[in-house]
Amino acid sequence: MSTSPTPVPSRYRWLVLFGCWASFTLTSIDRSTWGPAAVFVGADLKVPLASLGAFATAYYVGYVISNAVGGVLADGIGGRRTLTASLFAAGALMMVFGSTTSAAVGIAVQALVGLFAGADYAAGIRMITSWFRPGELGLVSGIFLTATSVGLGIANAVVPSLIAAHGWETSYHLFGAVSVCLSVALYFILKPGPLGAPPVVKSAGGRRRLLPDLSLVARNRNVLVVCVAGFGGFWGVYGFVTWANALMIKGHGIPPATAGLVIVLFSVMAAVSKPLLGLIADRFFPDRRKTLTIVLMGVYGVGLVAFGSLGATASFFWVGAVLGLFAYAATTLLVAMVPTLVPASVTGTAAGTTNAVWQLGSTVVPVVVGAVFAGTGSFLAAFATLGAGPLIGMLLMFGVREPRRAPVADRVVPQEPTTTP
Repeated sequence: MSTSPTPVPSRYRWLVLFGCWASFTLTSIDRSTWGPAAVFVGADLKVPLASLGAFATAYYVGYVISNAVGGVLADGIGGRRTLTASLFAAGALMMVFGSTTSAAVGIAVQALVGLFAGADYAAGIRMITSWFRPGELGLVSGIFLTATSVGLGIANAVVPSLIAAHGWETSYHLFGAVSVCLSVALYFILKPGPLGAPPVVKSAGGRRRLLPDLSLVARNRNVLVVCVAGFGGFWGVYGFVTWANALMIKGHGIPPATAGLVIVLFSVMAAVSKPLLGLIADRFFPDRRKTLTIVLMGVYGVGLVAFGSLGATASFFWVGAVLGLFAYAATTLLVAMVPTLVPASVTGTAAGTTNAVWQLGSTVVPVVVGAVFAGTGSFLAAFATLGAGPLIGMLLMFGVREPRRAPVADRVVPQEPTTTP
C-alpha cells in the first residue's frame, strides 16, 4: 500500500468556505446582539444608560487581543481546532451572560466572549487559504466577509422580537446554543486543505513547535504597512457606521427614520460590493490588488468629505449608496492580499495581527470624531476627520510591494492523500 494524492472535488472547498462563513456569521451575531439588547440588559442589571458602553468596550478589548493570539494558534494547532474552539467557547459564554444577574460579572463575561470570538476570523482565513488558490482569494474573501453584514442584519431582525416575547436572556441563550452546536458539527466536517500547508517545524529537542516563527510577520515591511493602511480604512468605515446617523440628525436636522434609511442603503450596497469587487479583482487585477485598493480608498476618502458638504436630503441617499459600494471593498482586497505577503506557515498569524490593528481604528475613531464635532459643531469637519483615515491609508499603500502571483501555484488542483494500491 502507498499514499498518493488524488483530486478533491472542488465542491468540498466551497463547503469549507460555507462552514467558515457560518462560524464567522454566528460570532458576528453574538457581537451584534448587544445593540438591540443593551437597554434591556441595563434596566435589568440596574446599569445607567451612560455606563452601558463598558460592556461593549470590554468585549472589544478581548476581541482585539484574540485576533492576534488566535492567528498564532491557527498556525500552531491548525485552523479547524482554533475555529471550532473559538466558536464553542464564545457560544458557551453567551449562554453564561444570558444568565448573569450582576453588572460586574456581565462585563467580565463580555470580555471573555470577545477574547474567544476574535480568534474565529484568523482561523477562518487560515482554513480558506489552504483550499483556495491565490487568484481566487478576492471573491472568496468577499463572500467570507459578508458574514459581518449578515450577522448584523440577523441580530437586529430577530433579537427585538425575542426580547419582546421572552426577555433579553433568551436571545443570548438561543444564539449561544446555536454557536455551540455549530462548532461541534464543524469540528467533524472541516479539514485542512493541501494548498500552502506549512512544514512541520521542530525544535532542537526534536519536538514539533506549536508556535510559528513570529519574526516572519513582525519583520515583514509589507504587512506592517498594510496594518497601518487598514487602520485608516477601518477608521473611515466604522466611523461612518457609528456616527453618520447621529451627525445627520444633529448637523442637518434630518428625521431619524430618514437617516436610518440612508444607513440601511449604505449597508445593502456594502454587502453587495464585498464579493462583487473581490470577483472583479480576481478577474481583471489578479496581480494588482494594491492598485485597485489605492483607487477604492481614495474614492471612499473623498466621498466622505463630499458627504460632509451635502445639504439636500435626497443627496444623502445617493452619496450614501456610493459610499456603501466603496466602503468595504478596499477591506476585502486587503484581506485577500495579506496571505500573499507572507509564507504559508504564518498565514493565520498575519491575518490575526492585521485585523487586530485594523480593529483599533474602529475603536478609536468614535471618540475622535465625537470630540471634533463637539468642539467645532461642524458637520463637514467631522466627515473630513473620517475621510482623513482612508486617504492616509491610500498614500501608505503606495509603499506596499505586492508579489507577483506564481502561475504554477495557481494551477495546482486541491488534493488530499488517499490510500491506493
